[in-house]
Amino acid sequence: MATRTRLNLYFDPALIPQIEAMALRRNVSKSAIVEAAVMSYLSGDTDDQLEAAMSRRLDKLGRQIDTLDLDLAVLGETVAQFIHFWMTLTPPLTGAAQSAARAKGAERFEGFMQTLGRRLATGDRFLKELSRDAELFRSDQPQPEIADASKNQL
Repeated sequence: MATRTRLNLYFDPALIPQIEAMALRRNVSKSAIVEAAVMSYLSGDTDDQLEAAMSRRLDKLGRQIDTLDLDLAVLGETVAQFIHFWMTLTPPLTGAAQSAARAKGAERFEGFMQTLGRRLATGDRFLKELSRDAELFRSDQPQPEIADASKNQL
């Protein structure tokens, strides 16, 4: 059995309950908890652990930014296509028809804003639905290897 040297140390009184609680949770002695903490501190593991944790967090943030970038690209293209088709397909109106169209437009815009408010309140998002639809569409499409193999068998 390894010999141990007794060492009397002074701790902040706030640390004692934490050490005791951890010793009870792990079913080890308080000396073992303090010894492991000192060994970890002296070995420099904390720097590596901190760097690994920061790296994981940065990787996660990078993936989130990539997702946001894709979402923004989809939204931008959607708005651009809508405006393009709207301007292409909407005929010019005469003076009398313009006032009726403005009134109908205000009514439709109010309905749009109410629907938008409801969707935002419930958490339904267009891009989530779009990504689900795209995944379903991709899963319905034959895989290239499968399609090529079926051609070779004919």
